Amino acid sequence: MIKNYLKIAWRNLIKNKASSLINISGLAVGMAVAVLIGLWIYDEVSFDQNFQNYNRIAVVMQNQFINNETQTWNSEAITMAPALRNNYGSSFKHVLMAGWTGDHMLSTGDKTFTQKGNYIEPGITDMLSLKMIKGTRAGLKNAESIFLSQSAAKAIFGNADPMNKVLTLDKKTSIKVTGVYEDLPYNSSFGDLAFITPWQLLVNINHYDTFFNNPWGASWFQTYVQIADNAEMAQVSLRIKDVKMNAVRGKDDARFKPVVFLHPMSKWHLYADFKNGVVAGGRIQYVWLFGIIGIFVLILACINFMNLSTARSEKRAKEVGIRKAIGSVRRQLVIQFYSESLLMAAFAFVIAILLVQLSLSFFNDIAGKQVAVLWGNPLFWLIGAGFTLITGLIAGSYPALYLSSFKAVKVLKGTFKAGRFANIPRKVLVVTQFTVSVALIIGTMVIYQQIQYAKDRPLGYNRNGLVVIPIQTDAIRKQVAAIKNDLLASGAVSTTAQSEGKISDMYIGNSGIKWAGKPPGLQEMFNTMCVSAEFGKTVNWKIVEGRDFSAASPSDSSAIIINQTAAKFMGMKEPIGKTIDWSGNGKLTIIGVVKDMVTQSPYDPVKQSFFFLPKSWSRLGNIDVKINPLMNAHTAISKISAIFKKYDPGTPFSYQFIDEDYAKKFDNEERVGKLASCFAGLAIFISCLGLFGMAMFMAEQRIKEIGVRKVLGASVFNLWQLLSKDFMALVVISLLIASPLSYYFMHKWLLNYEYRTEISWWVYASAGLGAIILTLLTVSYQSIKAALANPVRSLKTE
Repeated sequence: MIKNYLKIAWRNLIKNKASSLINISGLAVGMAVAVLIGLWIYDEVSFDQNFQNYNRIAVVMQNQFINNETQTWNSEAITMAPALRNNYGSSFKHVLMAGWTGDHMLSTGDKTFTQKGNYIEPGITDMLSLKMIKGTRAGLKNAESIFLSQSAAKAIFGNADPMNKVLTLDKKTSIKVTGVYEDLPYNSSFGDLAFITPWQLLVNINHYDTFFNNPWGASWFQTYVQIADNAEMAQVSLRIKDVKMNAVRGKDDARFKPVVFLHPMSKWHLYADFKNGVVAGGRIQYVWLFGIIGIFVLILACINFMNLSTARSEKRAKEVGIRKAIGSVRRQLVIQFYSESLLMAAFAFVIAILLVQLSLSFFNDIAGKQVAVLWGNPLFWLIGAGFTLITGLIAGSYPALYLSSFKAVKVLKGTFKAGRFANIPRKVLVVTQFTVSVALIIGTMVIYQQIQYAKDRPLGYNRNGLVVIPIQTDAIRKQVAAIKNDLLASGAVSTTAQSEGKISDMYIGNSGIKWAGKPPGLQEMFNTMCVSAEFGKTVNWKIVEGRDFSAASPSDSSAIIINQTAAKFMGMKEPIGKTIDWSGNGKLTIIGVVKDMVTQSPYDPVKQSFFFLPKSWSRLGNIDVKINPLMNAHTAISKISAIFKKYDPGTPFSYQFIDEDYAKKFDNEERVGKLASCFAGLAIFISCLGLFGMAMFMAEQRIKEIGVRKVLGASVFNLWQLLSKDFMALVVISLLIASPLSYYFMHKWLLNYEYRTEISWWVYASAGLGAIILTLLTVSYQSIKAALANPVRSLKTE
């Protein structure tokens, strides 16, 4: 019986080649989109799950009440880990202090390699269950030791055995290779960790054991924990909430009301955004977004199948009538029609997998992923089979139930007609298709509008030609003055300066600041940056009041320049000449006010900030240069590189253009926009494919009517208008539905950004015009083809 069903289904596929091709193509594209999105979602939700202790690892975070709002930090003081061990030791298996993963230089002989690594306490090897290729997990007990990832060991030592080889870290410290571990997975929070060296080494290098006057006041580091086997994450998090408050009670830091909590590894990737001290989402919103898009695109493909199958109902009516007359029951007919849809779905799935494989490279480039078809995973194929079955059942449900309901007597007497309202469900499905497609297009356009709006935001400084060069070694640090003179003499740069950080990423926050009129109990926090006197001229900031720093003015060592937001925050209408008292730094006089600069996220409001000159030049870790606008950037960089090589030949020259660094802040939104635009384009393609099939069938169904009209004098334009107007009406209805829906959802999305655009009218106009043009192009081919046909051929059988 099943063989018979499949045989008939195959014959129907071959008999109706055009509609079968459209159906299978639409289903294949829809299923390919769904599979790609499924692989992307799998990569997102499986992030970090490769670690054996995934459910028991957490990072210690804190909420503090600052600037009249609750802020959440993922950084902790150097004293956090000892406090947790001493007071709550039974709740933890590991409590580890760590620095921040970043670029470091590893040298052997005359070769220097830049690798990403971190200083972490030795327990990290067991916490992450490192798979050791050489050595053991206990190899980090000595402070002057290092573990290399397999790829880092290969890059540095080639095929030679790296064990017990000595490397020089950042041209300062000699360390011995005591282990090599298997590269950590790409889709993990430690995926870029090329080496691990003990936390104690960082403490020894920077003398952190005696460096801090107020250790609890400097949240500079990270603290990772693994809770005890018999502990619950939520309970431990609640238990430790006052660990910092107990330590700072009665001190100035107590006014920030710190509350410590654990953020589990299971939430690091998808739930990383906090607002007012609680999780406010993160990448999980994109998981839901693309999951919904995938479902809708697949539904669009299923709608094509439903429409084309039911549109040909009168042609299948006799088949149904005869089968019923010779004894077939409705259940058998339903199974027959489901067999056809399942066979098409099976063919479509095979094509979809091929499409996925062909498009993976392009998809990974856009998505910033390394996803792959899970060829050897039985679960993938099991899900694929279920996915195909569900798709076939959904696509075939309406045709199976509708076509099997025909009355045999009416069909065989020749009195069967589909009825006046038989095409209403098809019209509803077409409207649904274009509503979803247009909504996706509008959503994509709003995403790009928001990105462009943020890109066009005035920065307050000129990033063009601005380059930051990190001072990586003592050889450079000792010769900064000579290097700056050589840079200016080379003609490659027009100005030079030094700074503590990058102007595009002011991350240092400081409190303990007093001023006249400060409201009692205010928990203030200022972004601060130590700079040289030439910094303002180099970045081309805009002085709106007072003056810039001057190297010729000795008093400027006790001066600061604030931004407009800082003046407003402190309630200073005339700030020039007023002083602030900064704990540990004495009294500083305000000599200038600069226009607000975007120094962090381009989507957030500007924070109160000030700039000051160094008491120790070793604090300034960057050289900032402005490339001569009359010189090609590539030529200028070559000259700058040669100068640095002159003073430190063994160190790779490292630099960063500020405009490129700023552009990275849009990576996430641009990636989402590109993915959304691809899926929206495929959605409209599927919709147009279905429309093309419908138009082809309608033209075929009305061929005699067209012939009569043409004989009676109808022009090609009249006939085109006749065949196109119904489809145009459906698309207009879709626009009317999609516009308010898309506005509602995109407005909610924009609320995630404090600096946001307004949704412009032209977005709806462009999307609507584009949909109408695509509809006309899709329908017109069949309409004009039918209108140009010789009426003799269509009427000769009458």
